[in-house]
Amino acid sequence: MTNQLQKYGSNEKRKKKPGYKIQTHTNTQLRSSDYNRFKFNFAINKETAGMSSDDKPEIIERGAKKNENEEGEENTGFLGKVKEFIQDIGEKIEETIGFGKPTADVSAIHVPKINLKQCDLIVDILVTNPNPIPIPLIDINYLIESDGRKLISGLIPDAGTIRAHGSETVQIPLCLIYEDIKNTYKEIQPGSIIPYKIKVDLIIDVPVFGRITIPLEKKGEIPIPYKPDVDIDKIKFEKFSFEETIATLHLKLENKNDFDLGLNALDYEVWLCGESIGGAELAKTQKLEKNGITYLDVPITFRPKDLGSAIWDMIRGKGTGYSMKGNIDVSTPFGEMKLPIKKEGGTTRLKKKDDDDDDDEE
Repeated sequence: MTNQLQKYGSNEKRKKKPGYKIQTHTNTQLRSSDYNRFKFNFAINKETAGMSSDDKPEIIERGAKKNENEEGEENTGFLGKVKEFIQDIGEKIEETIGFGKPTADVSAIHVPKINLKQCDLIVDILVTNPNPIPIPLIDINYLIESDGRKLISGLIPDAGTIRAHGSETVQIPLCLIYEDIKNTYKEIQPGSIIPYKIKVDLIIDVPVFGRITIPLEKKGEIPIPYKPDVDIDKIKFEKFSFEETIATLHLKLENKNDFDLGLNALDYEVWLCGESIGGAELAKTQKLEKNGITYLDVPITFRPKDLGSAIWDMIRGKGTGYSMKGNIDVSTPFGEMKLPIKKEGGTTRLKKKDDDDDDDEE
């Protein structure tokens, strides 16, 4: 616009030229709408100046273009592309950060408690997490079976978290109730050893991989313990008096189990003719052979005068009724046990220490 004004001159200069008609405007500035229209016409003229009559501008309708775009999105599958994108991102994250599947193994099985009623087991499972973030251990499914017979099963929810780039030992406590097993499977006899198989499924939530299951198995043997039988074969006295008698109990223990018992300690109480003559706790180490009989000598001190007239029958060598109760602490291949010993309605004899035992079998 400045160039045009300079070309034609100002209004004052035009007045000096004769015959030139000047048209004035109240507003000498161009409106913005006029200016934009001028720019548009100028651009159109510039583009069409070199265009032949055969050239025709392409006319595109906005509505048609929008429909084509929508159809294209449907054909290519928008959701499919999003899924591929996420999967691609996941693979790149896995390659960059180093996500991987955890591993697990049964490292040990402990027997913290075993007796005539139950057997407690603790299964140690070592779980290794190779990922840079902790992973949750969602559930643990477990099953113990013996020759295809289910003994126990269960589920442990929310079992903990495995730390990043580390290993954790997960402990699974299990309890076998012998009475339930014997009631369910009559062929399982007390004193026997049965095979078992522990099956464990670890359900873990791992980034990138999602929820995975790690199956584990471990085999072993467990006992069905049986209490030993006890008898007082005879009582031999070293020193006899009505006030105090020092004697030795000759015990006969029969181990009815299919495994050896290592005797560590014994506590007991004895009744003669219905009267308690005392008892003791003593350390006693001896091996009780499986399915065998072992003899033990146990010291005891008592007052014969407390037995009344029954003592005379004992002195004459006649049989005397007795009862005995107590416990033995034993070691087994499966752990430590405390087994009860009990005898009621037995008969024994009181003899001198130097008496010949030849007549014991009469």
